[in-house]
Amino acid sequence: MPTTPATVAQISPEIASNGVQPSGAPAPIMLELVDEEGRTIGTAEKLAAHQAPGQLHRAFSVFLFDASGRLLLQRRALGKYHSPGVWSNTCCGHPYPGEAPFAAAARRTFEELGVSPTLLAEAGTVRYNHPDPASGLVEQEFNHLFVGLVQAEPRPDPEEIEDTAFVTADELAERHAAVPFSAWFMTVLDAARPAVRELTGPSGGW
Repeated sequence: MPTTPATVAQISPEIASNGVQPSGAPAPIMLELVDEEGRTIGTAEKLAAHQAPGQLHRAFSVFLFDASGRLLLQRRALGKYHSPGVWSNTCCGHPYPGEAPFAAAARRTFEELGVSPTLLAEAGTVRYNHPDPASGLVEQEFNHLFVGLVQAEPRPDPEEIEDTAFVTADELAERHAAVPFSAWFMTVLDAARPAVRELTGPSGGW
């Protein structure tokens, strides 16, 4: 797909809510482009924003923990065009243009995992540039981080998620050494660690 230029056009509320144009034709998924300070400067189509060298855009990453302080991981579905089949944090994605990152994080967590966090708190931001060698796509993201708690059993959407697992810090280290994880996983986890430790307490090992 050819790269499309960034624009400042806004998508309609109907498109933003369900990704479908009023005519019934699928609408392109638009991302919010930002500058190095996280200020909105335009929009771009999702795939175009990820094609090398990548366009800096707004994103979010969620880390949810159970009552025992275990982190909920997901394995991305094999059918996804970007980083299929790798393990990653609880949920990650992109707000619609004009959508608050907090609202997008809560929305997408429910859409992918079928659960709503019992607590969700902001955990700062991180900016990174991570190429994906397998696909050639590039993650140029200004990422809003969130940590929280989950009590319900995940009911993942199979089109988005291949598998889920709750892991302790030690179990995560073992899994990370043994199987592929998303290119951005350790960057966002390390950036979120202060908030994770505050949430889980000193005995959690995070």
